[in-house]
Amino acid sequence: MRILVTGGAGYIGSVVTEELVKDRQTVVVYDSLYKGHRQAVVQGADFVHADLIDTETLRDTLKSHNIEAVIHMAADSLVGESCEQPAKYYRNNVVAGLALLEAMRDTGISRIVFSSTAATYGEPEKQPIEETASNNPTNPYGESKLAFEHAMRWYDAAYGLRYASLRYFNAAGATTLCGESHNPESHIIPIALEAAAGKRSHVEIYGDDYPTPDGTCVRDYIHVVDLARAHILALKVLDQESRIYNLGCGGDGYSVREVIDTAREVTGKDIRVKVGPRRAGDPSVLIASSEKIKRELGWQPQFQDLRIIIESAWRWMLSHPDGYAS
Repeated sequence: MRILVTGGAGYIGSVVTEELVKDRQTVVVYDSLYKGHRQAVVQGADFVHADLIDTETLRDTLKSHNIEAVIHMAADSLVGESCEQPAKYYRNNVVAGLALLEAMRDTGISRIVFSSTAATYGEPEKQPIEETASNNPTNPYGESKLAFEHAMRWYDAAYGLRYASLRYFNAAGATTLCGESHNPESHIIPIALEAAAGKRSHVEIYGDDYPTPDGTCVRDYIHVVDLARAHILALKVLDQESRIYNLGCGGDGYSVREVIDTAREVTGKDIRVKVGPRRAGDPSVLIASSEKIKRELGWQPQFQDLRIIIESAWRWMLSHPDGYAS
């Protein structure tokens, strides 16, 4: 297939592109490089440096490359920032997304895989979270992703646009070529590894009095390659009907202390920890169920062990000590 990957120079998008190229698909990466890295675009993929709001360039790209399907990864994704700057999240996640849907409609493209978020569910009581859970986002990030899902649903009903929406919590890990490089970094695994590498003095734990086995929050972590394979697998259902799937680690999740302890084991380094107060709105446990996508599409994650995830991220960090500037 000829596939457009929006945000394909970003962390997850670059791995999706890498996996598509391995599958010998024709891939065009469309990225503004607002947060992505040109060096992350793997060899074998074409690259278009432009914003989704640049509708003329977007339409020209879809037409000139005879695109057949879109994997939409481009988005802002920081919960705290979304609460401080909701306008930014509605602009980049909703308005830009609508520009993409309109360009697809105008050029006759009717298949899209959307990289969504399990933040659409808010704080459900039942864990692991299934697709039947109510959507009640507690922040503009989750709300903006859900708004775009709603738009796709109506585009499907009116224009026959088929979509697969994948909801998940925390992507982690790396390939040999592509890894996680954010500035500033906000994710616990790279933060712990930066502390192990001496790039930061400590890791802060936000609360250790939660009703969990060790008092720290429990979260879902999914290897970025497993995540990429799920997006590619979802392409197969787009000729049938639209679907929504959750993606999770397949177990009980991992606590913040488990992540840090595993990072110590993997790196052989001491990682200093400071315990601070809870962050407002942090639920004790957030885990997504993957049973539906396993049952319907046969998705089987290959790297769901936390140690494997952290080892791959550590190897990438050692080979890229300055990120993509290395």
